[in-house]
Amino acid sequence: MTEKETLKELQKLPNVGPATAGDLLSLGIKKVDDLKGKDPDKLYAKLEKLAGMHVDRCMLYVMRSLVYMAETGKRSPKDVAWWHFKDAGK
Repeated sequence: MTEKETLKELQKLPNVGPATAGDLLSLGIKKVDDLKGKDPDKLYAKLEKLAGMHVDRCMLYVMRSLVYMAETGKRSPKDVAWWHFKDAGK
């Protein structure tokens, strides 16, 4: 699969647009199954390191939702909306 095709496939996931698909690819994620067993906090930290700057915390919530999708198979936007994965009390 070409990079363009991979980006297009990633964008079929809830919460993933073009920028997030590019971020996932930069982390070596090519499909949702690549996220099984991953630590969202570590993925977020690695993304910040790659970016060389602070990345909006909402990306952490997206990472949490994507790992949840990978591990549960759930894909319904109402079940995996990124805001369901925010920090408690934030």
